[in-house]
Amino acid sequence: MANVRGCELPDELLYDVDNNIWYRENDDNTITVGLTTIAAAMAGQIVAITPKRAGRKVRAGRSCAIIESGKWVGPAKLRSGGKVVEVNRSVVSTPKLANSDPYGEGWLIKVAIPDWDSFKSELTSGNEVSGPYEAKMEADGFTGCNAA
Repeated sequence: MANVRGCELPDELLYDVDNNIWYRENDDNTITVGLTTIAAAMAGQIVAITPKRAGRKVRAGRSCAIIESGKWVGPAKLRSGGKVVEVNRSVVSTPKLANSDPYGEGWLIKVAIPDWDSFKSELTSGNEVSGPYEAKMEADGFTGCNAA
């Protein structure tokens, strides 16, 4: 598991570094999507998550959920287009799961992504994510998850 400035990034996931989103392939041809520990640390304690409803389509680069914390309200952007097939009701009712367990119980949605095999080549694998995240954190002036 990569650890960049105290932020954990599991090797088995794929990352959209620009949007601080992770993607995990599922056996049923859906993709689970969530916030990275970096996104959660930058936002602070998350108090509300409002995802798109199941059945809704999300265009590439658009919001799949609105995230609200004590210091920030903004979109979780889905880099790919896709159709929401499931919403994590646990994280909606207990938003702090996105802070405490972002790669487990704190996932946001599951989506069906057309042409996933082509799209996933645009993401960064967990084995290669340290360098891109170090550069992004430096550019953003983010000192790390332990300092947030």
